[in-house]
Amino acid sequence: MKLRSLLLRAAAISALLTACTPGGGGGGGGDGKSFEFWSFSAINQKLTVDAYQAKRPDIRIKLTEVGTSTETAQSLTTALAGGKVPDLVLIQGDNLPQFVEQPQNFVDLRTLGADEIKGDYLDWVWKQSVAKDGEVLGIPTDVGGMAVAYRTDLFAAAGLPTDREAVSALWPTWDAFIETGKRYKQATGKAFTDNAATSVFYQAVNQVSEKYHSADRKLVYDTNPQVKAAFDLGIKAATAGITSGQSSFESAWSTGMAQGQYAAVSAPSWMLNSIRSTAPDTKGKWDIAKIPGGSGNWGGSYLAIPKRAKNPQAAWEYVKEMQSPQGQLEHFARVGALPSTPSVYQDSKLTGEKDPFFSGAPTGKIYTDSLLGLKPFYIGPDSAAIGQEFLNAITNVEQSGGNPATAWDDALRNIKTAIGE
Repeated sequence: MKLRSLLLRAAAISALLTACTPGGGGGGGGDGKSFEFWSFSAINQKLTVDAYQAKRPDIRIKLTEVGTSTETAQSLTTALAGGKVPDLVLIQGDNLPQFVEQPQNFVDLRTLGADEIKGDYLDWVWKQSVAKDGEVLGIPTDVGGMAVAYRTDLFAAAGLPTDREAVSALWPTWDAFIETGKRYKQATGKAFTDNAATSVFYQAVNQVSEKYHSADRKLVYDTNPQVKAAFDLGIKAATAGITSGQSSFESAWSTGMAQGQYAAVSAPSWMLNSIRSTAPDTKGKWDIAKIPGGSGNWGGSYLAIPKRAKNPQAAWEYVKEMQSPQGQLEHFARVGALPSTPSVYQDSKLTGEKDPFFSGAPTGKIYTDSLLGLKPFYIGPDSAAIGQEFLNAITNVEQSGGNPATAWDDALRNIKTAIGE
């Protein structure tokens, strides 16, 4: 892990554990009119908090954006081990399984009424937060339908089509996406996409029918041909000279986006708000095309209440209101996060949404279409660590001169160390 990430994580944990009030655990005993909420950054959760407080001015919410989704999970792990826990925490989907294996640390949301709203959510998304004895540990906030955001002005300068249907036709496959990148690079001399790890590998590996674990929960990351094929695509992109070598959400990535240093970025639905906030002056210069392969899901998060929360009921009232089908539809309108509540998928507020920042793209339709034909796979407690080592290996080739011929074996060796296999 990079030194910067380590320092950020340490600082976040220290700040959080210091800031919480003394004796901040105990499963109740709070004032019932306030709650502390930990979220990760870059998704502007404050908009939803502000919307709730406009409806409920009697409720006070202390929102802390901890850092990345991984850093938030790490801070939560530390807090659960004996620190002061929040009343509510947002957990990214890839990090959720490690907590599902610790149901004793969380409120079983069935005790607060989760069974009454279960039918509102995509079944395969709901099941990911259910522990072995049926405890419901999280309520899904969104899903991460896939697409590619691209700069129409930069595509035009490269002699590429700009219409979203024509652009989608450029890359029915990931190999075609890489070839399009080569055309762009040849025409402009500039990078086509931000990086190979997240914009190619992480998309392709989330389109598989089976990922790092088999359906019967056995580790198969090192033998699954679908994972190897996705990894090979990442290495192919990393060595094709089409990327800017800027890791997602790092400062250089943000600067590069704002300055047009790359022309395309894989953008699950939740990424749209990051693009808006990172590069506000590029409004109207972006459009959205289909993801190579047509469908897939990257991301999606869950709201959970730690067992020692002081104000669990106040936190649950927030969850029930803001993660209802109508609440998720309103959240989509605010930030573009795709609802996990399929009853709104035909709502005109979603299907008719045309985002002016992205040249009037019908974002609701594009992202719901990307979920069609999706074959959900099991996500295990080691999935986040395994995925990170694959990302690291590709990034090492792309940015640090790593050997592409040994990258797969290097990743497997590091994974075995990371998960203690």
